[in-house]
Amino acid sequence: MEIINNPTQTEIKKAAKALMDGQLVAFPTETVYGLGADATNEKAVSRVYSVKARPTDHPLIVHISSINQLGNWAVDIPEYAIKIAEEFWPGPMTLILKRSKFAKDFITGGQENVGVRVPSHPVALALLSEFEKLGGLGVAAPSANRFGAVSPTTAEAVVEEIGLECNSDELLLDGGASSIGIESTIIDCTRAKISILRPGAITLSMIEEVAKIKVCAKTSSNSRKFSGNFKSHYAPKASIILSAAALPGDGFLALSDVETPAGVVRLAAPINSYDYAACLYYAFRLADLKALTRIIVIPPSGEGIETAILDRIKKASKK
Repeated sequence: MEIINNPTQTEIKKAAKALMDGQLVAFPTETVYGLGADATNEKAVSRVYSVKARPTDHPLIVHISSINQLGNWAVDIPEYAIKIAEEFWPGPMTLILKRSKFAKDFITGGQENVGVRVPSHPVALALLSEFEKLGGLGVAAPSANRFGAVSPTTAEAVVEEIGLECNSDELLLDGGASSIGIESTIIDCTRAKISILRPGAITLSMIEEVAKIKVCAKTSSNSRKFSGNFKSHYAPKASIILSAAALPGDGFLALSDVETPAGVVRLAAPINSYDYAACLYYAFRLADLKALTRIIVIPPSGEGIETAILDRIKKASKK
């Protein structure tokens, strides 16, 4: 895998051409790093599944450069979905919509809907724009890690996760650390009631304020497949223990105003909930680097991004 640090426009054009040629490109988003392929190229998308060891019926999210491209991937888009897309894109939000003819089964996991988002990271937007200039329609990009493992929020974490699985002609654009640090909010816009399938930085109250309709906190169907819907996900090698007493030798993650117990390894001391989200996966990776066996995690309280943090911690604890 070729690593390109602080990519120039020329290097981003090179990466866009690589995508058009069927190669994989890992790139930064504001949430986590993604492993991208031309979303209309079945062979390239198959390569993504192979590198990640991802179940082939597990759907992917299509990344586009702007809301203007949404019609390529979705049909019968509800008015409220347009409202929230206009408000929160570019940004950490994925909409599940009725799929168009371009969203094939190898993208949707055989479902009649497709996940689409517009990331806000400048490198991601530049890459998507250049790809579209070459005739591309969208980039399928799950997180750039082995399936079920901790999502990468830095280029170094991408290399740790999939560097050995990638070919020398596949690219990694290093755009620094992801600012949000947890995956996008996924919103189901295909049913009578709008629902949040996966919580994220775009919260329930934010969506309701813009959409002017009631939003369900979770889907009522257990059959819906979407990114991150497995009970166990985002998991380090160390065991995650939620809000328990820390013992000497344990890893410890809590807000900075929570005192560090004697003899434990402080993994991070975030100053607020957004900082907590940004360093969550870093802390998990650091624990594995230090060969710790347990991580005691005290999550922040609240009903905003705190809901997403708790979701990731609970899934990481169910190995």
